[in-house]
Amino acid sequence: MNLSQQLVALKTITIKEYLRFIRIWIQTVLPPAITIALYFIIFGEIIGSQIQDINGYKYMDYIVPGLILMAVITNSYANVVSSFFSAKFHHSVEEMLVSPLPNYIILLGFVSGGLARGIIVGLVATVVSMFFSDIQIHSYAVTFSVFILTSILFALAGFINAAYARSFDDITIIPTFVLTPMIYLGGVFYSIKMLPEIWQTISLANPILYMVNAFHYGILGVSDIDVSTAFIIIVAFIVVLFYFALRLLRIGVGLKP
Repeated sequence: MNLSQQLVALKTITIKEYLRFIRIWIQTVLPPAITIALYFIIFGEIIGSQIQDINGYKYMDYIVPGLILMAVITNSYANVVSSFFSAKFHHSVEEMLVSPLPNYIILLGFVSGGLARGIIVGLVATVVSMFFSDIQIHSYAVTFSVFILTSILFALAGFINAAYARSFDDITIIPTFVLTPMIYLGGVFYSIKMLPEIWQTISLANPILYMVNAFHYGILGVSDIDVSTAFIIIVAFIVVLFYFALRLLRIGVGLKP
């Protein structure tokens, strides 16, 4: 296939993935908006009013970046893991694999669908946050970069989960027992400076901490870690996961009986 044909194929897969989740927006886009609103009401208004300022910001304002990024992470991941596993389950992915379509185009197509959902849900979460907080974005470049890179990273992670999954139960194990704890322990609701020194050190092993803090810097201008380090770690994870996912697709992990 030449480049123009590959671009048409990529566009086709991306549109298919976009239409897949946007057709059922009541199930894919609306619930995160409601969840974010509840977080703001319960943690921001009720509990947050009893908590002192963090890094010079009211607790309500401080949790805004983390909640937005949490929505981006979970939805980018969920979109790809469910979509690719469904393609495996219905054997439709086999049609793409036997075509002259390069594996990286297939991978990019699914990741683009996760990115699209992450962007839309993230924007919805941002609009919801405006009803509870009146913050100003410190750096649009950092905010946008972390937003996009984080969505891509977890779209890739969702693809890998789906590749190994053997049943529908398998696509819920990682989000429930790995992803959710990492998000909650990644500085979404607190600054790691509030933790004892030993737990601050342990927290540095959580990659989500770097994404959340970089996003904090982009919106609020404050961060518990060096932002350049955060970008290096995020990009490194994307590169590793991309080539790992591509290898899984090439050798047919989870696709062969």
